[in-house]
Amino acid sequence: MSATITPVDVAATSGKEERRVQRLLPGLVRPGAAALAGVLLYLSFPPRPLWWLAVPAFALLGWTLYGRRLRAGFGLGLVAGLAFLLPLLVWTGEEVGPVPWLALVAAESLFVAATGLGIAAVSRLPAWPVFAAAVWILGEAARARFPFGGFPWGKVAFGQADGVFLSLAAAGGTPLLGFAVVLCGFGLYEALRLVLAHRAARTTATTARRGPVAVAALAVLAPVAGALAAQPLVSVAAEDGTATVAAIQGNVPRLGLDFNAQRRAVLDNHADRTKQLADDVAAGKVAQPDFVLWPENSSDLDPYRNPDARTAIDSAVRRIGVPTVVGAVLTPDTGPLRNTLVQWDPRRGPVATYDKRHVQPFGEYIPMRSFVRIFNKDVDRVRRDFGPGEKVGVFDLAGTRVGMATCYEAAFDWAVRDTVTHGARLISVPSNNATFGFSEMTYQQLAMDRVRAVEHSRTVVVPVTSGVSAIILPDGGIVRQSRMFTPDALVAEVPLRSSLTPATRMGTLPEAALAAVAVGGLGWVAFGAVRRSAHRRKAAANQ
Repeated sequence: MSATITPVDVAATSGKEERRVQRLLPGLVRPGAAALAGVLLYLSFPPRPLWWLAVPAFALLGWTLYGRRLRAGFGLGLVAGLAFLLPLLVWTGEEVGPVPWLALVAAESLFVAATGLGIAAVSRLPAWPVFAAAVWILGEAARARFPFGGFPWGKVAFGQADGVFLSLAAAGGTPLLGFAVVLCGFGLYEALRLVLAHRAARTTATTARRGPVAVAALAVLAPVAGALAAQPLVSVAAEDGTATVAAIQGNVPRLGLDFNAQRRAVLDNHADRTKQLADDVAAGKVAQPDFVLWPENSSDLDPYRNPDARTAIDSAVRRIGVPTVVGAVLTPDTGPLRNTLVQWDPRRGPVATYDKRHVQPFGEYIPMRSFVRIFNKDVDRVRRDFGPGEKVGVFDLAGTRVGMATCYEAAFDWAVRDTVTHGARLISVPSNNATFGFSEMTYQQLAMDRVRAVEHSRTVVVPVTSGVSAIILPDGGIVRQSRMFTPDALVAEVPLRSSLTPATRMGTLPEAALAAVAVGGLGWVAFGAVRRSAHRRKAAANQ
């Protein structure tokens, strides 16, 4: 005998489902808002010129985390971190599949989750936007150092190369620049929160104005005013004359990890493009450069051990007739490989070297190789690990002291600053992005280089094997830029500068000061929790 479903049963079932959905929806609002905040933050990064989206992203994140319990703050921070980093770092799986990409995102998102916990903890303090923004910078500082030397990719400052706050990089480096953006976002939320709170309480018009205006002035207008005040620190004036520099982009024979299999073709591409530049100079089409910069990995054949490679480089450098920096892989008999920049003189050959100091984990060397192999066999493409150098790289090229930071090193504050404090008048960031195809990676890295130019008030030249190569002025503006996967030679006369910005002079002090504010806020919260717990125990004992 079959069961009969009546309209009453259907109505009852529908009512239960509707009530279940109604109970579920409020619980999804904040995670959804956290995810949206992460997506907005991602959209604020290059190649999109939407830097201003970072402010509403943090305003929304502030609403999501304000007043939450610690466990909720951790979970919401994790959601925001995943929504931000999954699309931002998708290029890391361009040639090796999704496992390394997802593993990196998961690890880095845990830092954002811990940051979310900290922001939730300080959100009840007076002037909480200041403490919360400092907690975010503390989280970035930890992410830039741990594990395996850190991974600073995705620092808020690196999305602000076109933003109104950029001048703050010269005042206090990437920590101060990022702090200003985050503070603006949290301050904007606090101002809106107070406005709505006053309206709900139906206070007088005078009271309704004073609180929100004061908060907005402190947390929103103050960073903007600070950026305007820092504008005089940004200059393109030549303090030590000028230099005419050339950046060579020879291009690669094919995309992906296997481009290294055609090492001689890559070398020949850069040698040929340099010779073409020499012909253009002879024909009066471009100015004679004072020196030439090749990219990282422009010669993966060791010129000290391979006579053919040495001949190819020497021929090109003699043709252009000026000092040239060549990116090479050196292969000693024993020990690790070296990712080296070689200063090549047209008469004397190689005269100086710089070994990359911060080699890339899981790219240039494999930590925990046997364990990682379980998840991805591509680790065996790195058959021999690279080892780090120890000395700061500053070359004297035709009388110009040029600081060297190789590719990945541009993400690290110390690696670029060291070259300037050791006398660099110009910075070069030779890079190799061919592994990452046409992804957003090269534009994200270019934005870092633009921030570094303002931070240290130096021209930054970025020669890249496959693009985007660029010549960047000390104000962050690009005067020459190549297209991706197109041979090119960028030539420009650029200013040389020797003065030190406050950011260069202070080094890690701004970051340490903001970390101290964050720790102070977290300590305040912890102390208050201990006092309340002790008070409750005492009250219970007296009953």
